[in-house]
Amino acid sequence: MNLNYNTAYPGIDDLRNKAKSRIPRFAFEYLDGGCNEDVNLHRNTAELREVQLKPFYLSDYQGIDMATSLFGKTYSAPFGVAPVGLQGLIWPNSPNILAKAAKEHNVPFILSTVTTSGIEDIAKITDGDFWYQLYHPAEEALRDDIIRRLQEVECDVLVILADVPSFGFRPRDIRNGLAMPPSMSLRNILQIMGRPNWAMQTLIHGTPNFATLKPYLPKGLDMKQLGAFMNKTFSGRLNKERISVIRDQWKGKLVIKGVASAEDAQLAVELGLDGMIVSNHGGRQLDSGESAVKSLSDLLAFKEKLTVMMDSGIRSGSDIARALAAGADFTFLGRTFMYSAAALGNEGGQHAMAMLKRQLMQVMEQVCCSKVDDFPKHLIR
Repeated sequence: MNLNYNTAYPGIDDLRNKAKSRIPRFAFEYLDGGCNEDVNLHRNTAELREVQLKPFYLSDYQGIDMATSLFGKTYSAPFGVAPVGLQGLIWPNSPNILAKAAKEHNVPFILSTVTTSGIEDIAKITDGDFWYQLYHPAEEALRDDIIRRLQEVECDVLVILADVPSFGFRPRDIRNGLAMPPSMSLRNILQIMGRPNWAMQTLIHGTPNFATLKPYLPKGLDMKQLGAFMNKTFSGRLNKERISVIRDQWKGKLVIKGVASAEDAQLAVELGLDGMIVSNHGGRQLDSGESAVKSLSDLLAFKEKLTVMMDSGIRSGSDIARALAAGADFTFLGRTFMYSAAALGNEGGQHAMAMLKRQLMQVMEQVCCSKVDDFPKHLIR
């Protein structure tokens, strides 16, 4: 197990601070912020960290094994890389950096529909060993063609996104011109000039674009027209009928992300889905909702019928342990990996993987938890 990492950045706060110093303010605030007043952004992590673990120091302890079985595959750790939109805006080439690290560390990488690397590029990097998060298009033909492309590269798991029926209201992004349509103000240009390394890497890798969607974009769109196109293209919501069509088309594992209610979970069971990711989109969509770990506690009854995973609010190896103890079968992290990529560039993916594994290993050793599946036994209820 490769657990070598940059000891100058042993924790998430170190990575976040370094990232903030290396990328333009508008990019950092896009990554770092939530929606409205950031209430649920902070609630996610705060309530997760109320979860406490009980150590069994005198137990018959045989060492640890972080290996985790998920949808017929065995991964080396119980966490993966969550989908993040516009990753190349935050740090150039970061989807490729993180996909490569995920492949080498044998954990899942989820590619977002609205990020800056395309399906075929990520499939090549991962040998098809990746997941894909689908923002449901308004047009059925676009949905069907994306699914066709995923099937051609033998994508492992299709994740359909439930919690973006509308774009989140994010005041910082609006002020920074990152709402749709985007704009480049004098203030943003000055921020770029103050981050020459980011600017140089952006020149090398090219202006970020919606790479997966590029074949479907009309040629010659200006920024305003692009914004209108995106808003129109992804105005579709998930519902029973749309999920049923996808279930019929997709022969692999199908997961729904953004579930926060027993009613939605029950419908997922009835429609024959394989798993759900309990999530509130990292606090970026509904500020008045409950934390992801609170939703998780209400959905554990579905574990006999669905693989129940969690993201939102998870930042560290200790947080992964808490989520697993609270009942999640698997976890995903978004901001942690992006802070690391922004802080350390090409080394960011490897660093975050090794750091999280080392942090999780320390917790397992400390509480004498030999296997990932044993974490719930350590939960203080």
